[in-house]
Amino acid sequence: MREVIIYPGEDNYWVAECLSLPGCISQGKTKEEAIINIKEAIGLYIETLQDDGIQVPDEKFEILVLAV
Repeated sequence: MREVIIYPGEDNYWVAECLSLPGCISQGKTKEEAIINIKEAIGLYIETLQDDGIQVPDEKFEILVLAV
């Protein structure tokens, strides 16, 4: 399980980013497409690390929502 943040980007695209995997970012025209794309990106990122003999970072996250 990986924490992913999704936010509106430029040109009406949605950006999805996996913070525990530096540089693992994707996007999509819709939120749903961005989620599909980041799932694929996470899988490929982890596969590449494993192929290169690099330890996959553990996921450590805490969710906090603030109303300001």
